[in-house]
Amino acid sequence: MYLGFDYWGKPVPSFGDPAARVLLVGLAPGAHGSNRTGRPFTGDGSGDFLYPLLHRAGFASQPHSTHRDDGLALTDAWITAVVRCAPPGNQPRPQEIDACASFLDEEIAALPQVRVIVCLGRIAFDGVLAHLVRTGQLTRRSGFVFAHAAEYRIPGDRWLLASYHPSLQNTNTGRLTARMMLQVFRRTRRLAAIPTP
Repeated sequence: MYLGFDYWGKPVPSFGDPAARVLLVGLAPGAHGSNRTGRPFTGDGSGDFLYPLLHRAGFASQPHSTHRDDGLALTDAWITAVVRCAPPGNQPRPQEIDACASFLDEEIAALPQVRVIVCLGRIAFDGVLAHLVRTGQLTRRSGFVFAHAAEYRIPGDRWLLASYHPSLQNTNTGRLTARMMLQVFRRTRRLAAIPTP
């Protein structure tokens, strides 16, 4: 299906508004999505589900994301992942997560305006909690339980929100619906004190 495409095929850089009050954290580049296009959640089913909802919630300038130069811009949102390269079998190993941990630490430190961190999936949720412990912001991870729409206050007058990952495995089965995701984004705007568009 992708035989004629040139693949990005290297670590996928984060994307968004440097003054963002919302940070969305995903899992890793998809083999034929971000790994092909070079932009998070671009060119695959996860992005086809996610970007229209980010647009409806007022975070994205357009509802579709097809390639790095398609004109899409984010407002008040920044998208990253706990792993920067496409993992074998679409499932990152602990060693890969550990190898990318310092990038996540530096990135979060470079986004001082962030008020809400939205974790897209359990691996992202665990990765952000590991960051908070590693950087001394939390002493332990106990008490933080992953569930869709779960929310927790975290140090720095910030909030941590969880969502199921927008993978086709979740969206095609109805485990995650557009309505569920939109509710998380609307709650995110309220917690970040961003007026509704």
